[in-house]
Amino acid sequence: MTEYRNKPVTPGQQARDFTQSQDPFELFARWMEEAIANEPVDPNAMAVATVDADGLPNVRMILLKGAEARGFVFYTNCGSAKGHELAGEPKAALLFYWKSLHRQIRIRGAIEPVSDEEADAYFASRSRESRIGAWASNQSRPLESRQALEAAVAAREAEFKGKDVPRPPHWHGYRVVPREIEFWASGAHRLHDRIVFRRPALGAPWIKTRLYP
Repeated sequence: MTEYRNKPVTPGQQARDFTQSQDPFELFARWMEEAIANEPVDPNAMAVATVDADGLPNVRMILLKGAEARGFVFYTNCGSAKGHELAGEPKAALLFYWKSLHRQIRIRGAIEPVSDEEADAYFASRSRESRIGAWASNQSRPLESRQALEAAVAAREAEFKGKDVPRPPHWHGYRVVPREIEFWASGAHRLHDRIVFRRPALGAPWIKTRLYP
């Protein structure tokens, strides 16, 4: 699985006419490479949309941490708002927008949990400070003050002093298994290029359609 950690890379060549592509995952990988080469900050940032128990949509920016033919992976606190929403309605939509390239990608699909082995491996790759923070933060819950958060971090630092920091049981990964992937590139006079890949079921062949802008 290709992992995204915001490492600087050598800029590559611009992609050929993307509307000729027949493989959405290959095209995504190509566009992501160009975003990493050209976007100044967090090229793997994406909006993740979920639905709460009242049917209201909810969206926030997080970072993509892996992409491969099975889907698109991110990690979070399972007790967060998004964690509860994904537990209740295991579906999500993703949006990537790269202003410097005038491109965006929209993805919709079902959610499945990553394996414990995948989650453990990624968590172990994070900085110690980030791992401590995952233990200290009750994400999305009310916080009385910044001082309370700093005290929780200090308590966890003391708890794990001289020890490895394992993955918390409430911290896990999710994979968006796409049923639809749309690629959009800006065009002159708002005559943009759009192609969408859809499949009626997982494992079914992709059906490619060009859309009006």
